[in-house]
Amino acid sequence: MKKDGVLMIAHRGLSGLILENTCEAFEMAGQRSYYGIETDVHVTKDGKYIIAHDDDLRRIAGLDMVIEESDYEDLRALRFKDPYRKDCATSFFLPSLEEYCKICKKYGKQAILELKNRMTPKDVEGIAAAVTEYGWFERTTFISFSGENLVDLRKAYPTANVQFLVEECTEEELAFMIENNFDADIQWDRVTKNAVERLHGAGLKVNCWTVDEEEHAKRVKACGVDYITSNILE
Repeated sequence: MKKDGVLMIAHRGLSGLILENTCEAFEMAGQRSYYGIETDVHVTKDGKYIIAHDDDLRRIAGLDMVIEESDYEDLRALRFKDPYRKDCATSFFLPSLEEYCKICKKYGKQAILELKNRMTPKDVEGIAAAVTEYGWFERTTFISFSGENLVDLRKAYPTANVQFLVEECTEEELAFMIENNFDADIQWDRVTKNAVERLHGAGLKVNCWTVDEEEHAKRVKACGVDYITSNILE
């Protein structure tokens, strides 16, 4: 794909080729030209941090387990196959936050870390502290659909790089981002040139999710976005 200066982000790792949000997916993204690797972090029942997108494991593993109602060690002990590659012998597992950060660091990739669901300020700060301990805070962009998570993060870590996740950029959400100096992460088919220009005018950058067709990438590039998040485009 002709990037035209737009930076590409691998959604849940290179999830178009291998099971999402696994160390293998992060490694595959790291070995390619992506600017960043996106993932999702949950807080477990016992207050630890683990990588997964959904609130439960039904879609990924066929298991009736809610991540935030389960203990970390029980989740880490699980093994499951890649449903897209029946002949694959690898047993996948849920990565730790540290494993994700280490892979980003290994390949020099920006970590795009989604804070899933509304968290307590203590957990928001704990995740940022962990990323700092792993030596990758300055190369991490924290994203969330919860504006409160991002406000709490900036209170504790004023220099944090953040993006507010939205399905579309309403006037209310636009004002919120400008007031709080939050970059935007907008659903791709809701991106408009006007919204991008207004955000750029406020000194903010624009990411969009999740673009898997080159024609759609051309559309958002024409709107002037800074980043494109994709499962497969590179």
